[in-house]
Amino acid sequence: MATADKDAPTSRLRAWMLQGLSDMARTPQGPHAPPPPSHEGQRWWRVMCLTGVDYFSTLGYQPGIAALAAGLLSPVATIVLVIVTLAGALPVYRRVAEESPHGQGSIAMLERLLTFWKGKLFVLTLLGFAATDFLITITLSAADASTHLVENPHLTATLHDKQMIITLVLVALLGAVFLKGFLEAIGVAVVLVGIYLALNVVVTIVGLWHVITKGHVITDWSTALTAEHGNVFAMIGVALLVFPKLALGLSGFETGVAVMPHVEGEPGEPGNTDAKPAGRIRGTKKLLTVAAVIMSVFLIATSFITTLLIPEKDFEPGGDANGRALAFLAHEYLGSTFGTIYDASTIAILWFAGASAMAGLLNLMPRYLPRYGMAPHWARAVRPMVIVFILVAFLVTWIFDADVDSQGGAYATGVLVLISSAAIAVTIAARKAGQRNWTIAFAVISAVFLYTTVVNVIERPDGVKIGACFIAAIILVSLLSRLARAFELRVTSLTMDPLAERFVRDIASRRARFIANEPDHRDITEYREKIEQIRADNDVPVQEDFVFVEVTVLDASEFEASVTVRGEVMHGRYRVLTLESSSIPNALAALLLYVRDTTNQTPHIYFEWTEGNPFTNFLRFFLFGQGEVAPVTREVLREAEPDRARRPRVHVG
Repeated sequence: MATADKDAPTSRLRAWMLQGLSDMARTPQGPHAPPPPSHEGQRWWRVMCLTGVDYFSTLGYQPGIAALAAGLLSPVATIVLVIVTLAGALPVYRRVAEESPHGQGSIAMLERLLTFWKGKLFVLTLLGFAATDFLITITLSAADASTHLVENPHLTATLHDKQMIITLVLVALLGAVFLKGFLEAIGVAVVLVGIYLALNVVVTIVGLWHVITKGHVITDWSTALTAEHGNVFAMIGVALLVFPKLALGLSGFETGVAVMPHVEGEPGEPGNTDAKPAGRIRGTKKLLTVAAVIMSVFLIATSFITTLLIPEKDFEPGGDANGRALAFLAHEYLGSTFGTIYDASTIAILWFAGASAMAGLLNLMPRYLPRYGMAPHWARAVRPMVIVFILVAFLVTWIFDADVDSQGGAYATGVLVLISSAAIAVTIAARKAGQRNWTIAFAVISAVFLYTTVVNVIERPDGVKIGACFIAAIILVSLLSRLARAFELRVTSLTMDPLAERFVRDIASRRARFIANEPDHRDITEYREKIEQIRADNDVPVQEDFVFVEVTVLDASEFEASVTVRGEVMHGRYRVLTLESSSIPNALAALLLYVRDTTNQTPHIYFEWTEGNPFTNFLRFFLFGQGEVAPVTREVLREAEPDRARRPRVHVG
């Protein structure tokens, strides 16, 4: 009784951690798998707030970045950013929402273009940049929030030199929110975004009022701008050159499509159960459009008022407006009380900006790595993955000493690589759909984003280095995980056509004996000689009957798949079961276990020994799904069925 009482809390904890895992395990996860089961979604504007905590929170530092990069040209450079946002990123991600409505994003679109291992490695590379983007969002936002907290005049003396601890606590609190439940995260995001945008509306209106009432401010700015740059064309040229430095203002689109599964469909529509959930797609398009328009209005207005009202020297490192331009205006024109409230709101939304990144990670990683066999089975459950991501975020925070500036390059690189890949993906999709005008338009957008990415990489190569570390870590861990899981039974389901079922029933009335045959010419001589060889090698009486089993490997890089067994009669006398799978041993093991369970007989299967070096043959199995078929089939059966008495028999001659 005491042991049972002790095990009960452990069992409850395990069930809580792995909640939802069994349902995922029963559902095929391949690229053509059906969409996930329906769940209670959220209104699009609520989900927009979750992505908005990342997107809108950049108002905390974007005007200052623009002022440092472009000086008096900050409003003009910001207009370029807005044009790229509305005419480039927005159309791209609206198309991504149509093409990938279940949250896989542009990565899934590009995955369909490449097959076998090159496709998997390409996806792992993009996942590396996605991990860079999302994880750095979590750590950078928490570090920035802790910086604002430490630099608050009322708290500086108390919190001095404690930024690392504060950042780690903020990251841990973010993880706690997601361990409690995803819907709670959306609720918190709605409140934070509502308050933050309302406060920014007040600051912006007050700032514009001061610009209008101080007529000389606009005159002084335009005069200085003309004196510095000469004419309009020169201004536009310089603005285009400095635009890549403002690229952080494009963050939020990838997470916008990553959290699509949480956008509810229209009333009366099936939602997630459709391959093309029209209601959810419309809701996501509204989400993306409204967020982009809101952000564009704020970016233009705030860059204008901060450039005209804040002295240039205050934007410099160490200046009062460095990294907090709007907070500077809030204190300057609305008083200390309002300024403190604005600071608190900024700190809160910067901290919670990691929520949208966490949502993106939780939607993206479990869709790929477990299906590739490149993560443990429990990686499909939300709560264990939250713990993993939080631990990685702790490590990143410690490595970068909770410093915001040192993480900026990696953040921008991750954002731009994902946007560029999305632009390329929709260009290819438009071309395949025969949409010539859209193909040209998306190709131009792709060129713009590729240019921006290259310029950013040249100026801040540390971003690529950090991204490369994430990519290398993901690929290494993934391959080790795949190696460790090599002998798992990977078949998610097995079905037989009527003729195959008949073969199994007939042979089960005597003794179920199968011959594993590698199909060659499939002529009568091949089957006759194969039977003669098996009988001679294994001393099987002539009266014993056999059914041939032939497996064709489709994509050996796929880890899990369903299998359909079809029956054929070759040359009027030889019964053959044909299967298509990613691995010959796994398909054979699944067939034998199915026959055992449906007939209550122990089936026997006969092999020839594989010629060649055993290690080379194992690598052939690992990479191409074939090689050491006989011993690997036996090992898969051993792991799948621990009871030796119930295990199908494997014979090798």
